[in-house]
Amino acid sequence: MNTEKTPLVKVRHLKKYFPITGGFFQNKIGDVKAVDDVSFDIFQGETLGLVGETGCGKTTVGRTMLRLYEPTGGQIIFEGTDLTTLGEGPLRQVRSQMQMIFQDPYASLNPRMTVGSIVGAPLDVHTNMTKSEKYERIQDLLDIVGLNPDFVNRYPHEFSGGQRQRIGIARALALEPHLIVCDEPISSLDVSIQAQIVNLLEALQKKLGLTYLFIAHDLSMVRHISDRMAVMYLGKIMELADRDEIYLNSLHPYTQALMSAVPVPDPDLAAERHRIILDGDIPNPKNPPKGCNFNTRCPIAKERCFVEEPEYREIKPNHWVACHYAAEAPKK
Repeated sequence: MNTEKTPLVKVRHLKKYFPITGGFFQNKIGDVKAVDDVSFDIFQGETLGLVGETGCGKTTVGRTMLRLYEPTGGQIIFEGTDLTTLGEGPLRQVRSQMQMIFQDPYASLNPRMTVGSIVGAPLDVHTNMTKSEKYERIQDLLDIVGLNPDFVNRYPHEFSGGQRQRIGIARALALEPHLIVCDEPISSLDVSIQAQIVNLLEALQKKLGLTYLFIAHDLSMVRHISDRMAVMYLGKIMELADRDEIYLNSLHPYTQALMSAVPVPDPDLAAERHRIILDGDIPNPKNPPKGCNFNTRCPIAKERCFVEEPEYREIKPNHWVACHYAAEAPKK
């Protein structure tokens, strides 16, 4: 992929299957292929946006990268170490450098713990700080994310959704991680608050040299914050490229359909755009289509697409596509 930067994370042929059981003895009868042969790099200091419809496997990719889910197959190479080979002890040491901001700020904070206890929990596990050192660090973290440092003894129910997400960000920053997986961190917030959180994440990235995997539905917001974008569909990456390349010159028909749905504030430009409407719904991941996963909804699908899985290939420099006929995809 891009040879000018150093990959912080290399994901190679990552798979995560959830077993389906049935019968009296709950024997395994199949798999849900939530993530199926996914490969990408995340470079030091960049933001990789991961987008796709609900249920396509975005969150599972992020959780499997951190080994919150055990991978079914593949490699997760973080700073030169393959995380899939690590036992519990070595993994705990590496995990301090990989943190997650969760989607729901209401569910991800323990209502029985004070803000100081929540933000300080990683320090309790991974450091030998004294009580006073921890207190000072917690206050610094609250200040960094725009909260009053004197809030350490308050409880989550005393805060708004945006403030709770700031608490979650402070917790993720506690150990000065190199990589943060942002799992739809703004999707449950008011629109007026979303921009504040995204601006905060950008400011923290510049100040602390952070690297993000930013998972989201909002394509406009992903374009704003990301350096590159990956588009997922039914457990696979369909296209990966620079954010502007994805928006202006997308080659996969699924990506083009997604981009045609992004609202345009100029009514004259909006009237000139060609809206691509996809028929049908996403197939059941228990039984994905043979050949290309997208063939049941693809406007350019041909006989080959129903029997042969497309190769995920670099169709031009730093632009990866999984489509037999990407060059023939209709333009927006």
